[in-house]
Amino acid sequence: MPQATLLVVDDEPANIEALAAVLDPHYELRFAMTGIDALAAMQDGPLPDLVLLDVMLPDIDGFEVCTRIRSDPRTAGIPVIFITALGQPAQEELGFGVGAVDYIAKPFTAASVRARVRNHLELKRNRELLQRLAITDALTGLANRRHFDEALRLEVQRHRRHGLSLGLALIDIDHFKRYNDHYGHPKGDECLNMVSNALAGSLRRASDLVARVGGEEFAILMPETDLEGALSVAERGLAAVASLGIPHEVSTTQQCVTVSIGLHAGVDIDDAQRYRAADQQLYRAKAAGRNQIMWDDTLSMAK
Repeated sequence: MPQATLLVVDDEPANIEALAAVLDPHYELRFAMTGIDALAAMQDGPLPDLVLLDVMLPDIDGFEVCTRIRSDPRTAGIPVIFITALGQPAQEELGFGVGAVDYIAKPFTAASVRARVRNHLELKRNRELLQRLAITDALTGLANRRHFDEALRLEVQRHRRHGLSLGLALIDIDHFKRYNDHYGHPKGDECLNMVSNALAGSLRRASDLVARVGGEEFAILMPETDLEGALSVAERGLAAVASLGIPHEVSTTQQCVTVSIGLHAGVDIDDAQRYRAADQQLYRAKAAGRNQIMWDDTLSMAK
């Protein structure tokens, strides 16, 4: 596991040196001596995993720095520990009130600082794990329906605001119920995993999102993508699944596992309309014989 990164914010070099002696070499340390520099450090480069923050700074105080960290969605989840000479109960209450997770009064002990940093990093890791599990499909490791629906909603808003084309592909494994009935559910799960890996591997951009949205149903969300670009992605996905060569003896389409894909790309419709449009094309692809892509009134050859 890579070292956690800590941002230490204090305007006294002696305090920085004392904290560095306590925390190095357990963590990667970054330093700032003003509130403005601390906030700039949160915007430039990778985000720290935890912030150790003094209250008394030469420009804006630590309470204001913590408030700004909490108000930015990018940094709101980073734990902030105040470490300060202001040890009065009212100051401590104010520190927790602006969102700090802990408050250490100076002079501090090395053991206390190390323990508190370690504990809050562990809590952060556990929280992030739970957040990932909440948006991840347990079987395939892809984004789940909840994650997909939220991503679709946000991307539709963004694309409509800027007049951009958003691509959406809905994908269904052909005759999957027959596959499960014939080969059994353990083999069905293996098939789902192989198909999900093939679809994910066919993507070329980190911004594209592939999700499992139902039992044997998948979706690919393609930001800033017109119909031509979306078709290229869909064709790669179709070919990637076919190249797996997973035997499907009871399929009436092919003797291997195939998929059908419905495609939509455009600008000014909402998320529900967009999903319905792609779903209608998926229905047409299945009705026309499966193992193919449909979009608008055009059929992609795939057989």
